[in-house]
Amino acid sequence: MTTKSAAAAARATVYGYPRQGPRRELKKAIEGYWKGRVGADELRATAAGLRGDNWRRLADAGIAEVPTGDFSYYDHVLDTTVMVGAIPARHREAVAADALDGYFAMARGTQDVAPLEMTKWFDTNYHYLVPELGPDTVFTADSGKQVAELTEALALGLAARPVLVGPVTYLLLAKPAPGVAADFDPLTLLDRLLPVYAQVLAELRAAGAEWAQLDEPALVADRTPAELNAAARAYRDLGALTDRPKLLVASYFDRLGEALPVLAKAPVDGLALDFTESAAANLDALAAVGGLPGKRLVAGVVNGRNIWVNDLTASLSTLGTLLGLADRVDVAASCSLLHVPLDTALERDIEPQVRRWLAFARQKTAEIVTLAEGLTRGTDAIAAQLAANRADLASRAGSPITRDPAVRARAAAVTDTDARRSQPYPERAAAQRAHLGLPLLPTTTIGSFPQTAELRTARAELRAGRIDTAGYEERIRAEIQEVIAFQEKTGLDVLVHGEPERNDMVQYFAEQLTGYLATQHGWVQSYGTRYVRPPILAGDISRPRPMTVRWTTYAQSLTHRPVKGMLTGPVTMLAWSFVRDDQPLGETARQVALALRDEVADLEAAGTSVIQVDEPALRETLPLRAADRPGYLAWATEAFRLTTAGVRPDTQVHTHMCYAEFGDIVGAIDDLDADVISLEAARSHMQVARELAAHGYPREAGPGVYDIHSPRVPGTAEAAALLREGLRAIPAERLWVNPDCGLKTRGWPETRASLENLVAAARTVRGELA
Repeated sequence: MTTKSAAAAARATVYGYPRQGPRRELKKAIEGYWKGRVGADELRATAAGLRGDNWRRLADAGIAEVPTGDFSYYDHVLDTTVMVGAIPARHREAVAADALDGYFAMARGTQDVAPLEMTKWFDTNYHYLVPELGPDTVFTADSGKQVAELTEALALGLAARPVLVGPVTYLLLAKPAPGVAADFDPLTLLDRLLPVYAQVLAELRAAGAEWAQLDEPALVADRTPAELNAAARAYRDLGALTDRPKLLVASYFDRLGEALPVLAKAPVDGLALDFTESAAANLDALAAVGGLPGKRLVAGVVNGRNIWVNDLTASLSTLGTLLGLADRVDVAASCSLLHVPLDTALERDIEPQVRRWLAFARQKTAEIVTLAEGLTRGTDAIAAQLAANRADLASRAGSPITRDPAVRARAAAVTDTDARRSQPYPERAAAQRAHLGLPLLPTTTIGSFPQTAELRTARAELRAGRIDTAGYEERIRAEIQEVIAFQEKTGLDVLVHGEPERNDMVQYFAEQLTGYLATQHGWVQSYGTRYVRPPILAGDISRPRPMTVRWTTYAQSLTHRPVKGMLTGPVTMLAWSFVRDDQPLGETARQVALALRDEVADLEAAGTSVIQVDEPALRETLPLRAADRPGYLAWATEAFRLTTAGVRPDTQVHTHMCYAEFGDIVGAIDDLDADVISLEAARSHMQVARELAAHGYPREAGPGVYDIHSPRVPGTAEAAALLREGLRAIPAERLWVNPDCGLKTRGWPETRASLENLVAAARTVRGELA
């Protein structure tokens, strides 16, 4: 490989880094603050310490330019809302009284004030808080957070680059504020927003920023000519500013497509592009527009969203091709490392050779630095790293962990009939009504009940050997008894066992299926202080033994009311895992579906009449480009039907989805052929019910009336009002009453009160219908 001159030596950088700390110190400090055990100054000190540790570790590893501004107490889009002064009217008093408490009120709500809506960040499992804007929105600049964090990094003697959500993406992520016409387009506010960004950029420049990064991932989706024109105007105006840092515009998660020539022509100083497999078309598109003469290109060649080691040789080949397309080429991950765990070195329970297949944030940082060195000095300078990398890739490819001939043969034998119910929905619905005998507006919950400190302690004591399996299971039985008794007393119609034995809705199943690896410290932020440990899907999938039958049948033995069997669906098992990248996703989904099909059959044989297969990730995993969606939806809906289609007509199949935009997959929801679907709807004011009605959705649905991601308790009148709104779209004979999502993260006092109000609301509206 040609060696570049020292003046143009490739630099290593990242766009963002995990926020939580090696032991989730940030989560503990924030939750301590909410509970009054940690003061504001102590919380700020913890956050500053974590930021400084991250920057120093990155610099010590060889990262030449550390990111600032990516750190957040809750969500970086909410931070942007604060930066541009777009505080919703209902939260302004709280923010004015105390900025920190007001910030958390926007994120979580209070008993009297609802929070901002929350939904998925593009096609990831990270959730952001949706900006609420209207024609009367007045933007004002508040660069305090961004300037302070830049100043902290510069004080450590580090080269630092502030990272901001770009103005076009911010507006495209926004929704009309409550009371604003639904057809209001937030992008019409661009000319009002750009002066605020100009002021923030000027203040960052004054604070010492040489570069500033503006993230525009929304531009990798299909965009209209008007939206592309808005992007061109935004970066024409920002690029023309004289008092600003150099501007690096970043995109990720897919190919830029029509937006690439727009940004390439803009008077900005550099682009950061994704060059991983999902966005490989960016390379040809960049060449087609003549490259970026006179500009900086930051090449995202290390996958920032998955955990497999990079193919260094392949990445060096890509980087070598890019050398002639820009004034300088630097090396990065494809996106922020927020989406991967911190360090494989913490994973002592994974066999060492298998652990070498994996790269978490610290290992990806090392890969980026290695690639930058190889690009600058040639492959001889990194010969040892290349040899070790080739050995790791060969070890994984040849491992028996990855292939099971019996699993592959079973998947290959699947026919279309295997994924179809034996009777059409109207006939099934009649059989289910006769079998279950449920009232109008039946009430239920989504599955999980509060995971108390006592339950978490019991699991820790079992792992530590302080209690035996018999003692642990006795605690689980006691919890199930309490959950069933509460639901019966409250008057719920279809019950759940509460899932006290489950640590996580994906991890619990992954630990019982072949082909998965579990981590001990592989935490990744989902939203706020909610962290998950995505399992690693490394090989072919099968189910050695039943996973849920024992506790479901025990719960059913305690009541005459139906108890739902609760499973996580195949798409969500993939989406909320780090999935293998050595075969098509559809093949992996079919393997998982067949394993779950066996579990569904065993639940039904054990007497379970209602079985819920959750698929909250169906929308989340939807490709960002419309051209890629039909193929995805074909295998995704087939996998769900393959899981559920073997049951009798009178067995009622439920599914559940939450915290995503469902309007553009209503047809796919129909194709699942579930008998009942429950959906998040409280924060979006029953929007999904209207979308189902517009599609002519013919089955039963439960749009949620209780927002479980907020500590506030909805009153009976509030829940009843939402139910009436739902009835305007869904007939009473097909409408269910339920929360938005599972109750795992809530406390028992608020859960009791909220569910009692939910049942009371259902009874009130039943009375009105009668």
